Amino acid sequence: MANAATPMMQQYFDLKSEAGDCLLFYRMGDFFELFFDDAKTAASVLDIALTTRGEHGGDPVPMCGVPVHSAENYLARLIRAGCRVAIAEQVETPDEAKERAKREGAPVSKALVKRDIVRFVTAGTLTEEALLEPRRANMLAAVCDVRGTCGVAACDISTGSMTLEECVPERLPAVLARIGASEVVAPEGWDDAPFDAVMRPRGDFASDPGEARLKKVHGVATLDGFGQFSRAMLAAAGGMVAYLEHAGRGTLPLLLPPTARASGEHMAMDEATRASLEILASQQGGRSGSLIAAIDRCVTGAGARQLAEDLSAPLADRQAIEGRLALVDYILQDPLLRSDLRDMLRSLPDIGRALGRLVAGRGSPRDLGQIRDGLSEARRIHDLLQGKPDRPPLLDTLLPHFRGHGELTDLLSRALVPSPPTERQSGGYVAEGYDAALDDLREVSGNARRAIAAMEARYREETGTPSLKIRHNGVLGYFIEVPSKHADKLMAPESGFTHRQTMANAVRFNSLTLHEEANRIAEAGGRALAAEEAHFEELSERVAARREAIAATAAALARLDVAAGQAERASDGEWCRPAISDEPMLAIEAGRHPVVEAALAANGERFVANDCALGEDDRLWLVGGPNMGGKSTFLRQNALIVLMAQAGGFVPARFARIGLVDQLFSRVGASDNLARGRSTFMVEMVETAAILSQATERSFVILDEVGRGTSTYDGLALAWAVAEAIHETNRSRCLFATHYHEMARLAETCEALSLHHVRAKEWKGDLVLLHELAEGAADRSYGLAVAKLAGVPAPVVKRARSVLDKLEKGRAETGGLAAGLGDLPLFAASIAAEEEQCDTLREKLRETDVDALSPRDALDLLYRLKREAGDS
Repeated sequence: MANAATPMMQQYFDLKSEAGDCLLFYRMGDFFELFFDDAKTAASVLDIALTTRGEHGGDPVPMCGVPVHSAENYLARLIRAGCRVAIAEQVETPDEAKERAKREGAPVSKALVKRDIVRFVTAGTLTEEALLEPRRANMLAAVCDVRGTCGVAACDISTGSMTLEECVPERLPAVLARIGASEVVAPEGWDDAPFDAVMRPRGDFASDPGEARLKKVHGVATLDGFGQFSRAMLAAAGGMVAYLEHAGRGTLPLLLPPTARASGEHMAMDEATRASLEILASQQGGRSGSLIAAIDRCVTGAGARQLAEDLSAPLADRQAIEGRLALVDYILQDPLLRSDLRDMLRSLPDIGRALGRLVAGRGSPRDLGQIRDGLSEARRIHDLLQGKPDRPPLLDTLLPHFRGHGELTDLLSRALVPSPPTERQSGGYVAEGYDAALDDLREVSGNARRAIAAMEARYREETGTPSLKIRHNGVLGYFIEVPSKHADKLMAPESGFTHRQTMANAVRFNSLTLHEEANRIAEAGGRALAAEEAHFEELSERVAARREAIAATAAALARLDVAAGQAERASDGEWCRPAISDEPMLAIEAGRHPVVEAALAANGERFVANDCALGEDDRLWLVGGPNMGGKSTFLRQNALIVLMAQAGGFVPARFARIGLVDQLFSRVGASDNLARGRSTFMVEMVETAAILSQATERSFVILDEVGRGTSTYDGLALAWAVAEAIHETNRSRCLFATHYHEMARLAETCEALSLHHVRAKEWKGDLVLLHELAEGAADRSYGLAVAKLAGVPAPVVKRARSVLDKLEKGRAETGGLAAGLGDLPLFAASIAAEEEQCDTLREKLRETDVDALSPRDALDLLYRLKREAGDS
């Protein structure tokens, strides 16, 4: 790399222009090298040495490299850091490069091995086991807009599952939050594309080419057998497939037939709700402290991924929910079956991801072994369950998927050794007896190695050199090595040995007999490796031919693992099976928060359970009480119980009857969104606005301290108006926590609103939080007691008490914040009244500087006001 004119430098720049904003892994021998800014970025992320090589433009070229054999580990770190990588491999051997140079009339000595980008490695296109988290799906999403409707394609290419859906633009953030994609692609020039999307050519996102791509991938003339797909869905699918073709340089990963996700099939939740309920990740960003961490008892990675999907998209169909609950109940009621089943599931390999790697051309003999073992174990599970009486309908639906692979498992059992290796370059994975010709080649190779061992012993005796050894390396092949002091015997012309290399303390030789045996070993070994490689390709093709059936088995096993895990969790926590109702109600007895209860149990403490009963005549609970008293926990636990029930699992309660919820909203806590220039209060208002505009009579809403981020008067006014709107307009089931005691007056005008509070007592100057919910309004806020409990200095608390006494005295004299609130009309009437009271004439006159008007201006103003008053 001495200057810009070198062929290798030109080749690098050509490949880098194709790589675009990706880091270029440029293969040079046993290393992937990175240059220029790519090297600086990679060296910083990977914490490896940054060196230089040659010059370009008069400056040294920054450079770093990673070994090919351990490249996956480095790739994983780069992807986690948000990088994208292009892999440039050597696509011809040095000998082939020289032959090409001869044909082209170029100097053979300067022949440059041809390289090409064989793959783009991005966050959403990973299939390698080392780069994926076993218990988390790795989703890629493609989104686009077709005449005002957003199409969304979502795919986990490690297993091949693909779903297509559409939504209105306002719902796109909620859909993407549910999918939780590692990478999103969108068409160039789309102003409303997600801010972190990878932009791709707009022509890729067209419905007709998208339909054609799907037909080609699945080898069908029509997609009708897969379902009905809208133009927006097909356009998104087209963008998805085009991106995967680009990433794989024409080689597609495993893609199963797409399924259409209809609107209304699942409970809707927006991004803010998912974050505040900490469903898959806690507020700190990790799995610990999340809902799934408290629930997950799955023994397979596929089951854990399925559970995460269930919790991300709870069902909205009563029959489907009851089907899942019945299967959980069936396994729960038979502890011996549950134990046997979980033991069998625990030994299962991840056949879905093994299948994905094989179909994508990145598989290994170990993946074939996992397919064999997984399908064989699935048959054993089938036999265990087939004889059980009174099976629930969902189990009968799953059972057929556990069998039907006998021919394939028999083939793989005969063809593979019991524990195939992860690498196929060295062979040794095809079982003895499967291929007689391969066995013969191995015997020749084995005999030759034994012959070399015998030859070594014979040479030692003939030369009288006990230290003589026959060695092997990648450069010389087989050679004879003796210490320097014994070399003279072998140097003699009549010795039969040929000198090859002199080392510091040893001399190396060859012999005709050794040369012949080495050729026999190399020839037999090479032919054996070629034979095994051919068998690997054939077996992979046989597996790929049954990809859909194998994927269906993997999905059925994951569903069974989820049910067994849910049953185990229900048994551990004494959870109940929720009853599902079509009525808009909620009845929970002794409900608990699963995450908080688990945290308390770890410290030997007990969780205080509480009831919740919402119905048509009592659908909005106003909950008061002190901070730390348990209001937020109570709100969240009921939202989580609804979510868990509609996901098809048991819930932490003594009894629960859940009226189906179409949308779940949670506005519990907020934080600044500096990236979008929003304060905490602004975030709170945006989330509240979304609830007021979207919640329906079938929705469930939890609101905590609405209005606390602004002045007391503004906050109370907003909280009052929001509560009235939910009661009068949205008519949703709602739990509304507040510190504004004045809002208790709402119970006088809102017939479906009731007052509740979390109990607390002061004992000898100390606050005792009881965490119990009671009917009625809170008698006081206990704010100063909580401050004392938090360690606020005693003089500050004492001063606050004197200020509070003064404020309360003033409130008693003037009526305080609540003065006049009892005279307010109801929500709908107040809107009309305010519209009638709007006095634009008065406002314009107040803004007019009369002394500054000329007589003509004054006359014009008078005519204008007269027209606005409606009197022409």
